[in-house]
Amino acid sequence: MRLHFLIGLSFLWAAGCVHYEPKPLATGSSLERLEARTLADPGLLRFIEEATGSRPAEWPPQSPDLEALSWAAFYFHPSLEVARAQWAVARASIKTASARPNPTLSAQPGYNFSASGGASPWIPGVNIDWPIETAGKRGHRMSRARQLAESARWNIHQSAWQARAALRVALLDYTAAEQRASLLRRQLDAANSLNEVLSQRLQAGAISSLEASPFQLAYIKATGDLADARRQASDARARVAEAIGLPLRSLDGLTLRMDLGATPATDKESTAADLHRIALQNRADVRSLLADYAASESALQLEIARQYPDARLGNGYQWDQGDSKWTLGLTLEIPVLHRNQGLIAESRAKRDEIAARFNALQSRVISEVDRADAAYRASLDQLGRSADLLSAHARQLGSLRSAFAAGAADQVELRTAEVEAAAAELTRLDAQTRAQQALGDLQQALQHPFANPSLVEKSPREFETQSTKP
Repeated sequence: MRLHFLIGLSFLWAAGCVHYEPKPLATGSSLERLEARTLADPGLLRFIEEATGSRPAEWPPQSPDLEALSWAAFYFHPSLEVARAQWAVARASIKTASARPNPTLSAQPGYNFSASGGASPWIPGVNIDWPIETAGKRGHRMSRARQLAESARWNIHQSAWQARAALRVALLDYTAAEQRASLLRRQLDAANSLNEVLSQRLQAGAISSLEASPFQLAYIKATGDLADARRQASDARARVAEAIGLPLRSLDGLTLRMDLGATPATDKESTAADLHRIALQNRADVRSLLADYAASESALQLEIARQYPDARLGNGYQWDQGDSKWTLGLTLEIPVLHRNQGLIAESRAKRDEIAARFNALQSRVISEVDRADAAYRASLDQLGRSADLLSAHARQLGSLRSAFAAGAADQVELRTAEVEAAAAELTRLDAQTRAQQALGDLQQALQHPFANPSLVEKSPREFETQSTKP
């Protein structure tokens, strides 16, 4: 009967154990999965619906903007996948930290060589050892694990901001390069018309080659600038795909767009102190390091608690030649050689190190905000001056066209004005691009929370298995 009970207990114990499940990883299957990614992914659609609370007007998007591409980056980018996996590891460590030490069972068989006749010489015995943690060590372990998990959670948000920043830079470079190429083509058309007029006058002997040479060189330079702009657009498009986590061919046929004119003015009422407070309250790296500091305090508390020894309560039974003998035992470590002073000192120094890192991070954040804010305000001033310059050239071109129609201006003056107006448009584009770059740097320095920030913590697998909404 006892044997059956022990066998049944063994089966119950084995059934409660976790069993190994193989999950092989091969480059071939991973490569196929990565190359199959597109913006038409149904999981991405459900991800965006939950993020924005509404279904996109067009799916799959044929002309995605920065917001749509940002959600795609949060869904696909491998750095977020790594950060989420690290968070899962940190959360699993909470379960490890909360585990209580198991008791131990030991068998202590004995044999009496002087046993009297008729009595069994065997003296079987068992002992159960119950460990008892003292001074709240388990609570300190759990607190440290929770804070480290919180730090890992904020690292997901930091990875999301870094992915968005890389995407914004790439999309801005692509849009600016495309618009630059368009403006350069217009400038080339105007320069070509001017060179044709100058060539006719040069052949007629009305001007010298020295007078025509600067315009010809300007045309050659514009041709090289156009080729460079096209190369930059091609490179930036590839970087957009990389920033999202998609293969380049998944963007084929799509019109990527970013409104360079959408440059909101800086709030003149916001002081430097206001911006510093916003950044220090919202930045994920600051919140992550604060969690690391809280974890270091829990670690120090744990090492201090380890000055007090744990107890081990023993309960033994021995059958001695027909007599049942029970014993109780208490085991304590005697802290006479050291009282955990070394690990306490290490934990205290580690806490001080994280505090120093936090102060350094705060100083760096304040400097980044100040620099980004100053650069953004300066870029807006430059943007205003470029707009004034463009308006002046437009007025001049309009006057020359009217004068040319009335016979009061010649063709060279008109074509030259057209070339200069095209150059002014390029200057305006450069100013818009710098303003957008400065705006992106300011947003990255402040890290305002985006809509539904907790969504970036979710794994794409949660959306792959959901049913499509009607």
